Amino acid sequence: MSNKNFGFGTQIRKSPYFDSTVKWGATGFSVYNHMYIPRDFGNPEQNFWNLIQTAILCDVAVERQVEITGPDAYKFTQLLTPRDLSKLAIGQCKYVLITNNDGGILNDPVLLRLAENHFWLSLADSDVLLWAQGVAVNSGLNVQIKEPDVSPLQLQGPNSGEIMVKLFGEGIRELKYYWLREYDLDGIPLIVSRTGWSSELGYEIYLRDGSKGNELYEKIMEAGKTHGLQPGHTSSIRRIEGGMLSYHADADINTNPFELGLDRLVNLDADINFVGKNALKKIKQDGIKRKQVGIEIDCEPLKGPNTTFWELQKDNKIIGKVTSAVYSPRLKKNIALAMIEIAYSEIGAELKVKTNENQFNCKIVEKPFYDPKKKIASS
Repeated sequence: MSNKNFGFGTQIRKSPYFDSTVKWGATGFSVYNHMYIPRDFGNPEQNFWNLIQTAILCDVAVERQVEITGPDAYKFTQLLTPRDLSKLAIGQCKYVLITNNDGGILNDPVLLRLAENHFWLSLADSDVLLWAQGVAVNSGLNVQIKEPDVSPLQLQGPNSGEIMVKLFGEGIRELKYYWLREYDLDGIPLIVSRTGWSSELGYEIYLRDGSKGNELYEKIMEAGKTHGLQPGHTSSIRRIEGGMLSYHADADINTNPFELGLDRLVNLDADINFVGKNALKKIKQDGIKRKQVGIEIDCEPLKGPNTTFWELQKDNKIIGKVTSAVYSPRLKKNIALAMIEIAYSEIGAELKVKTNENQFNCKIVEKPFYDPKKKIASS
């Protein structure tokens, strides 16, 4: 593949790490937040084993940042999310939801607080920059909202800590889960956080100068050479094992937090104002009609993740859909996340799933499927 000729036009951006990912073997890309993201380095199952046994480096520059600054930045950021931010310290991160006026989920970013009135929303795939700018127009709050020159990498896996020590020194070991620090790596300006989209020990390295993307990528690969570091991509297998959401698949604008069991991210009793508060109060009062569940599918190992939603049936009635499905080589099971009518959502319930090829038996099981307490990532 020619790096310079790859693409579908200038309206889809290339990440600062694009040339390096192609050099290191990226063979397939998807589009996410109007930017190419590497999705294939040849063998998704091997990518999974690399992640859980050694470490992988993932180009996730597509996790664009919405930067919120100005005298009213804190108040405005709280307006965007139903999670109470009153105890969010400078240097801390939190997983949050962005909801609209109907209580629907627009995004599930990680929020970083860099200073008293300086925040980043590290986005999943949706146009929250436009939403935030629109909300700000009539908010009466003094804020500036933009997309900064910031592009994350994810270094994930059990050996990621040792690689980070090689890059940043022993002090990096003190960085706690969901906290961040500012670094300068040989003139490359960075923010480093103990976060990631893998449910494994890991770090996100936020580059603050896009012109240094390939230089940073190569530095990290060199540092990881003796620790088994491999170029990679976010793992659908590990994500689904960990019950982690993929926006547009497992949640969208028509999904509310209670359907996903994310009540802890909605603080209705707190003395805070946020978009969708009245709607979420009513949803909670009325009760949900559907919920997300874990599913095990009884069939031969799936050849890859689902690319369409699969119907779930009980007695020939459609009662929901499978949103994310994959074969886990570690668990030796086909596992899936699904959205289902609440009347049929009991653990152990047996259902039918209609894939693109056939119909199979399945049953509802506990989720997450592996390390439910997130001990690996947080230790």
